[in-house]
Amino acid sequence: SNVGVEEVDLSSNQSDYALTLDAELGLKKPLSSTTDLSLSYDFSQSLYQEFSAVDRQTHILGANLETETQSLNTGITLFYINSRLDSESFLELYRISPSISGFLSKKWFARGAYVYWDKSFENRPGRDASTNTGEADIYYFRNGLRSYFNLGYRFKDEDADLKVHDFSSHNLKLRYIHRLVLFSRMTKLELAWRYEDRDYSTVTPGIEEERSDHRHRWRAEFEVPVLDNGAIQIHTGYSDYDSNLPQADYSQVITGVLFLHRW
Repeated sequence: SNVGVEEVDLSSNQSDYALTLDAELGLKKPLSSTTDLSLSYDFSQSLYQEFSAVDRQTHILGANLETETQSLNTGITLFYINSRLDSESFLELYRISPSISGFLSKKWFARGAYVYWDKSFENRPGRDASTNTGEADIYYFRNGLRSYFNLGYRFKDEDADLKVHDFSSHNLKLRYIHRLVLFSRMTKLELAWRYEDRDYSTVTPGIEEERSDHRHRWRAEFEVPVLDNGAIQIHTGYSDYDSNLPQADYSQVITGVLFLHRW
């Protein structure tokens, strides 16, 4: 219900339909009995019926080195992301993240990570930025992978070339995943809520005060297997962006149907 580009605070206040395509290739290579190397390539494309100016294509190259012991997992992940809008260069991003995780008990699992981002925008040099992030997640497995909760917290500090875009934020997320047998098929239900409290460090031109954003996102997703390796996924989400910057103050509804095939 609101086509836009969140990264640069563009909002149309108009509805549209989009055709999306996502593909992923992955390779996993054991380096030892406890260490694995994974390589991946992701491609995504969105084509809008009316707003072709925000047609988006994204390429993601990833590498993950992970070591697993009886009580602790450690890893480091690297990503290179290149995103295009309307067939023109838009965003280039590098990401590196060391992490540590492990079971606290039979039902409790925890993960912590540091994430560094470096991003650059085409023709928007003031928005080029580096970001330092600390994040922590805890999982409660109510019934193994068939039913579990995930609670997460993330602190982000972004330093942009143009100081008006500098901000720090606190982020919370809560997810519940439940798998159940329906008509002899293992279906999946996921409910999620995310909240972000974002404070900017300097006065924003146009509003003559420091910008402040409060963002709520709700999402529900239901996946049903079809054929041998396929699935139909129905999802809907509502976002409420409350900001004292008018172009960043809006609500949005997105509903979609996705066909998945894995091999």
